Amino acid sequence: MVVIGGGVVGLSVAFHLAEAGVREVVVVERDLVGRGSSAKPVGGVRATFSDAGNVLLGQRSLEAFERFGAAVGLRQVGYLFLCRTEEQVAEVERSTRLQRSLGGSGRMVTAAKACELNPLLRAESLLGGSFSPRDGHAEPALVVAAYRAAAEELGVVVCEDAEVVGIECGGGLISAVETSRGVVRTGRVVCAAGAWSKRVGEMVGVSLPVEPVRRQIGITSEGGSPTLPFTLDLSTTLYFHGCGGGLLLGISDSAQEPGFGREYSEEWRPAFDRAAAVVAPSLVGRELVSGWAGLYENTPDHNALIGVSREVLGFAYATGFSGHGFLQAPAVGEVMRDLYLGRKPFMDPSAFHADRFSAAAPVRERHII
Repeated sequence: MVVIGGGVVGLSVAFHLAEAGVREVVVVERDLVGRGSSAKPVGGVRATFSDAGNVLLGQRSLEAFERFGAAVGLRQVGYLFLCRTEEQVAEVERSTRLQRSLGGSGRMVTAAKACELNPLLRAESLLGGSFSPRDGHAEPALVVAAYRAAAEELGVVVCEDAEVVGIECGGGLISAVETSRGVVRTGRVVCAAGAWSKRVGEMVGVSLPVEPVRRQIGITSEGGSPTLPFTLDLSTTLYFHGCGGGLLLGISDSAQEPGFGREYSEEWRPAFDRAAAVVAPSLVGRELVSGWAGLYENTPDHNALIGVSREVLGFAYATGFSGHGFLQAPAVGEVMRDLYLGRKPFMDPSAFHADRFSAAAPVRERHII
């Protein structure tokens, strides 16, 4: 078995396969482990979604993060989604009912309560929101390291600086994976290549509609609190949370062109400051002490691609998480393990199959940044 991609999703898949007794699992990574999208996420962990499948993946993963606990820097400070229109309030109310029906911790809050939870907010700009106290954030590098160590202890081989340049496939059967460091003979492949997955799919004739988009984040040295909720404004996609004694700040810049560029700049700051001026004025113009850029792996509906190809025997995929990969990785590892072993997963992943884009229009995930 070859897992393409040494990020948190690929390592989780490899670990869960090995834990279940699957032998000769090899992870191939084009760079160093955790240096792709896993290197630069905001670290959020949550089950706050509008889609039932995402809720279940989030909840299952939260259980795993809770078992990791302090070892991965878990802080369950809660997620606070802000509503500034009646339409958003109605939408979030529907999502919150869904989450609670599935065992979630979310609840609707008033504008006053939102400001009590996060004193940096401006109440006059809000109509309300939702708060899920079980959610929070963790440190991606620690999670990646934990999965790698556990996988290698079970015999998984991790090959770094091994870019996949081709997959031998004939008659709908995979026979080998060609890398820049040599050929690995195998009849089974899991694509967990994140933003690079479309190219991997093309190697075997499977459509994986994943588009890379740069996202940038800044860190302040002060003005925050470790207990500050992970706060997101649905109107603008502005988000921030406590980071030590400072703050992590970001926004999903709609003007950002798709591409693989990961150079950091502060071109996102004007959009962030315009949004902050409305919902959290004290964040405008905050001095940053560091920042970074990473890649989202977006799909057309901002939901993941999880499944097994119906055209190419032995080809499976877990990719296209559109910003949710880190937080859903533990559960996705379980699902991919069960699909490989022919077992029934804890949730039905069929809605995440890549073939959904050839049928009726899929439902877009609403709780996105």
